[in-house]
Amino acid sequence: MNLNTIVKNLMIHNFSLEKPSHILVIGDHSTGELAKQFEEALLEDGWESDYYLMEDRAKDGEEPPEEVAQKMLNYEVVFCLTKYSLTHTMARRNANESGTSVITMPGITEDMFLNGAMKADYSRVEKETFEQAEKLTASKKVTIHTGEMYELSIPIETRKGIPSTGVFREKAASGNLPSGEAYIAPLEGQANGEILITGSIASIGLVKEPVLLTVENGRLINASGEQGKKLLEILGEGNGRMLAELGIGTNYEARIIGRILEDEKAYNTIHIAFGSNHTFGGTIQADVHIDCVTKKPKIIWS
Repeated sequence: MNLNTIVKNLMIHNFSLEKPSHILVIGDHSTGELAKQFEEALLEDGWESDYYLMEDRAKDGEEPPEEVAQKMLNYEVVFCLTKYSLTHTMARRNANESGTSVITMPGITEDMFLNGAMKADYSRVEKETFEQAEKLTASKKVTIHTGEMYELSIPIETRKGIPSTGVFREKAASGNLPSGEAYIAPLEGQANGEILITGSIASIGLVKEPVLLTVENGRLINASGEQGKKLLEILGEGNGRMLAELGIGTNYEARIIGRILEDEKAYNTIHIAFGSNHTFGGTIQADVHIDCVTKKPKIIWS
């Protein structure tokens, strides 16, 4: 299938919209060509669509320019095909609160449109994602075992699991495409232990060798190796180092390819993130949000 067919199928199966809904497609200099092709595919399919090209952000979770944030309020649906994620931003949250659905697709490539997670049966993804989100909501604590000896304990009691299904039936919906994850904002300042990251790290890519992260009282205090050093630099010295998210991949077609948008959706993975979580039930504001994916963890629910 070509891009136009993929976009047409997405609008049929993943959305409940009537033509000619007013749609905005946001691209940046890194993704502009693909974003423009996406917008042209919407136009060809009979949707009313506008395109806006903005400057690249420097990291995931950084707010877009104010002009973009204001523009997002004037549409029924906004697709964000950008280098870095706008998911955990106030611009996204404010757009949702104004009634706009915001679909974020950070780091999307043509390969990701045509292969992998985007090809999944989203009715199956939706069902399995809701199941995992309910499990998160019902749990008091999740303990993750990685490698031979590493354990990270994450209290989540009173917080609500959030399903990111890739299916957007309601007004003011929010999530990724491709999608398939259940996630939660852990209790701030309470997680302790170590976790071995064996998959990928947002803004960095596939890990060259496992990166050992050490968390004390909810704060990342050490990360091993050169990629760990880079992670700490991206997060900075402030709230960016606070544990912000625990997520579980629920898309059976997703691959680990060094693109966090797809990596964190893969089966048999969990991801933790550091930085902002005030947009999905937490209290941390940091202007950064970096996910770290690990493969085949052992999970203990309590």
